[in-house]
Formats: sequence, structure tokens, C-alpha cells
Amino acid sequence: MLELLRQPWPWYVAGPLIGLTVPALLLAGNKALGISSSLRHICAACLPAGIPFLQYNWRKEVWNLWFVLGIGLGGFIGYRVLGHPDTIAISTETVRDLKAQMGLTDFSGLLPKELFALENLTNWKGWVFLVLGGFLVGFGTRYAGGCTSGHAISGLSNLQWVSLVAVIGFFVGGLLMTWVFYPLLF
Repeated sequence: MLELLRQPWPWYVAGPLIGLTVPALLLAGNKALGISSSLRHICAACLPAGIPFLQYNWRKEVWNLWFVLGIGLGGFIGYRVLGHPDTIAISTETVRDLKAQMGLTDFSGLLPKELFALENLTNWKGWVFLVLGGFLVGFGTRYAGGCTSGHAISGLSNLQWVSLVAVIGFFVGGLLMTWVFYPLLF
């Protein structure tokens, strides 16, 4: 059983499991799957300042904080106990493009070490990714009324029009960044 859990799961197993989480949460207590609102709950719990955006009863949503803690703990345990020891399989074309366009050479872990290492915080490029990227993700999440997982998984399954518009925007923005802006910047 442990060996089965250590292997990457195919989309037709992992996808339905994620999809079934939505009705399970709805049946368990009329809760929606989403992560971005938990940051607001954490800030409201830890920083009880006079900020109007944080003045609400966050204790009503404490389940969300436990959910996020469970995701983090599950990810840590999954990586440490069930981690797949092999190198992540990506196509040779992707490796070639990453080497040519970005100068990446180390594909041994889950993430390219040239991009996601503590040493990157000592140069301007690392700070742009961290600060500007973090700000844009945070701003976009609040502006869109939720994160990609909340809109794409919960919102679409609940047939919410705003989630359909947001998901289309996420995809268009991702395509534009990948194929237009990113090659111009780097």
C-alpha cells in the first residue's frame, strides 16, 4: 500500500478526489473550498487593529484555518514520508527551452534551484519575484474575490458566473505572461 501511495497518481484518480471534496464540504457544513480567505482570517486573528477589513467574527470561519493547517501538514508529511525519490519527469522540449531561455540547469528537485533558492534573495531578480510577484498575486486574489483554486474548483462546480469569468481571466493572463511578457522581460 505504501508503495502505491508513493507513486504519482494519475489525473483520473486525483482529479475526482479533489472534485469530490467540494460536495463533501458543502454537505459537511455548507463550506466552500478555497484558501485565499484564510489569510484574511489569520490577519484578523493575529492583528486585531482598527482596520475595517479585519473587523468581523473570524471565529465563525476557524474551520478554514484548520483546513489550511491540514493542507500544510499533509504536504509536509506527504513529502517526507511518501515523497517520490525520482526526478520529476518533464519533456525534453521543456528542458531544452528552460535551459535556452532561462539558463536553468538543475532539474533534480521539485523546483528549479536556480529560481527557488535562498541565495536568490540577494539579487534584484529574486526580490522582484518575491515582492512584486507576491503583491500581484495577493492583489489579484482580492480583486477577483478568490484564488484560482477557489474559483476553478468551488466556483465552477457551484455554477457561479463570476468564477467562470475569473477562470477565463486566469488562463488568458497566464497565456499572455508565458508567451508575450515573460520572453520580453527575461
